[in-house]
Amino acid sequence: MNLPSQLAQEATSHEPAGRADHRLHGRWLLLARVIWGAVVVLVLTLFVASIPSSYASLLNIPHDFPRQLETLGLSVDFVTTYVVALNIVFACCYVGVAGLLFWHKSDDRMALFASFTLVTFVITFSQTVSSLPQAWQFPVQFVGFLGSVCISLLFYLFPTGRFVPRWTRWVSVGVIVYWAAQSFLPSSQFNPFGRYPVLDFVTFFGFIGTMVVAQVYRYRRVSSPIQRQQTKWVVFGTSVALLGYTGVELLFNIVVLHFPPNLLSQLIVITAIDCFVLVIPLSLGFAILRSRLWEIDVIIHRTLVYGTLTVLLAMVYFGGVIGLQSLVHRLTGQVLDSPLVIVGSTLLIYALFQPLRHRIQNTIGRRFYRRKYDAVRTLEAFSADLRNEVDLNTLTERLRAVVQETMQPTHISLWLRKPEASNERITRLLPRIDEE
Repeated sequence: MNLPSQLAQEATSHEPAGRADHRLHGRWLLLARVIWGAVVVLVLTLFVASIPSSYASLLNIPHDFPRQLETLGLSVDFVTTYVVALNIVFACCYVGVAGLLFWHKSDDRMALFASFTLVTFVITFSQTVSSLPQAWQFPVQFVGFLGSVCISLLFYLFPTGRFVPRWTRWVSVGVIVYWAAQSFLPSSQFNPFGRYPVLDFVTFFGFIGTMVVAQVYRYRRVSSPIQRQQTKWVVFGTSVALLGYTGVELLFNIVVLHFPPNLLSQLIVITAIDCFVLVIPLSLGFAILRSRLWEIDVIIHRTLVYGTLTVLLAMVYFGGVIGLQSLVHRLTGQVLDSPLVIVGSTLLIYALFQPLRHRIQNTIGRRFYRRKYDAVRTLEAFSADLRNEVDLNTLTERLRAVVQETMQPTHISLWLRKPEASNERITRLLPRIDEE
């Protein structure tokens, strides 16, 4: 969805006035950079130190996995190296985007905080540090605590770096207390969240609810056009990561109910989850660096269309397989060979793909998006036709077409004013547009 260039230029022209308070200067800037560098060194030290121990722990796989690997033509060393390399790529992507933000906008408070969040998230999400000896546990807990707090506060602060609405600053105190108890006192009797799972569940999802409310309020009441595009990027990346993570885990659990788990399926799950979670730093980087901000609308639209299409086709496919088997079994008393059922379901999917895609695209376009247009060119073309047109009926139809093309209203009505006595040759067309 491409907004008109005039709107983008107007939003950009008003931006510097609101950015003056977001900059760090002098000693505060130096202190922030020193803290960021110290945390980066600590995170990289912990991660690099965990690689050998993680590699050694992965070699101790269950005894039945080597036989599965032989069947697949893989070796234990290959699988272990693949998992470790996947963790390294994950960490490099997060640290790389964080370094890019620090390099370009280290004096911007929001950019620096986002960079700090991405760095600490490496330890918070990574499973490799769990293999470190006991002596390393406090630094791991400390960085994990920082990462959990930062990723929570990010949704209270983004994109301006200020708490909006104001009550979120008090909620952030509760967030800090919650993650401190979960990080440093996970099994202690002084941790009520560990002792009472219901309290932990309510508190955790209560904080998530306040994050959603804060972002919706900021988007609707406070944000400028550019800040709204930044919010779309971050919300899109977070949503894709969470939905992808949940979907992969759910699908894996469903498959396990019918088929025994094997090493290959677990590798696929790990790879898919890491790919989904990598969307978070990429979307955050695009949002803060303000690169291709306006393309997020096209991405969201296509994600809605093809995501919905994929889910519906998957339901049709599996429903077709089960339905054909049941139908043939009732009619003939025999179970139809699975290759024929699969071929029939595949042909059904092929026949439904294009019609269903167009239907979904039109529905989403009418519900969430108005068809975009170049208003200037359309009005210029209408003005040119207006000079040469003398037929009232033709002019009326042309006016309706222009309004429909540019504004996409749900209803159009025209009122023809009667000619005035002083100027009977002038007839005015006054359109009335009823929007949804």
